[in-house]
Amino acid sequence: MTIPDFQTIMLPLLKLMSDGNIRPLANLRESLSGFFGLSEDERVELLPSGTQPVFDNRVAWATIYLHKAVLLERPKRGCYKITERGLAVFEEDPKKIDIKFLQKFSEFQEFRNKKKKEPPTNEDDQAEINPAEALENAYQEIQKTLAFDLLQTIKDCTPAFFERLVIDVLIKMGYGGSRREAGQAMGKSGDGGIDGIIKEDKLGLDIIYIQAKRWEGSVGRPEIQKFAGALQGQRARKGIFITTSSFTKDALDYVLNIDSKIILIDGERLAELMIENNVGVSSIGAYEIKKIDSDYFFDE
Repeated sequence: MTIPDFQTIMLPLLKLMSDGNIRPLANLRESLSGFFGLSEDERVELLPSGTQPVFDNRVAWATIYLHKAVLLERPKRGCYKITERGLAVFEEDPKKIDIKFLQKFSEFQEFRNKKKKEPPTNEDDQAEINPAEALENAYQEIQKTLAFDLLQTIKDCTPAFFERLVIDVLIKMGYGGSRREAGQAMGKSGDGGIDGIIKEDKLGLDIIYIQAKRWEGSVGRPEIQKFAGALQGQRARKGIFITTSSFTKDALDYVLNIDSKIILIDGERLAELMIENNVGVSSIGAYEIKKIDSDYFFDE
């Protein structure tokens, strides 16, 4: 099944707590993952930022919302227990518990009113994401748009500028040392691409052969075979083939079955590497997300 949203988790969570026992958050996560029948892959699936499993994040937010509605209490750090109000709600045997249901409690209303205005939740909206995921999704959407715009801009650049761009990305990734000594031209760029070599490290213990092509159509196996042949002609063992378009499945499969180590970087990945390494992009703002430092409040 798909990973349940945090509102779907609320009712099973309250039912799990209805025995009155104190449970740590880690125990809740394990019990609820079993209740929903999540696979191991679903359990370890990460948020786009890679900072936390999606399911763990959603369980945490479900407990926060139930706690804000005073259906759960925190008798000690990282642990939860059902309240008298929570038991009363459990006895009502509700069909669902979601944000609309929790709005009946004044404490929850106060909590929501303190937050910035959010899109209204209608009766059928069971998939409202939690604030952390909303921020993650907005960030990813901005990144995707930026990557698309970058790729379009790259395609309008001259071959000479594209050569410098590729070298700059590789340098920022730790290859070559300096721009002056990073790339050594080994061919002409009249075909819209570049050929060159770059040091694998600052000491030049090994070199990497580079080919870059600003193509519109997909790069197929024949082009990769030519590149592999060029590697052999240079007695090179490693190569990077960069394109502004994409690679066919035959091309991707081919590099897995040859002796030379060839890395294929398509346009989408090139744009991502530029963003990750701050090549051709600049920051316009930063948002720092903080959480309570539980260790600070721990009194031994």
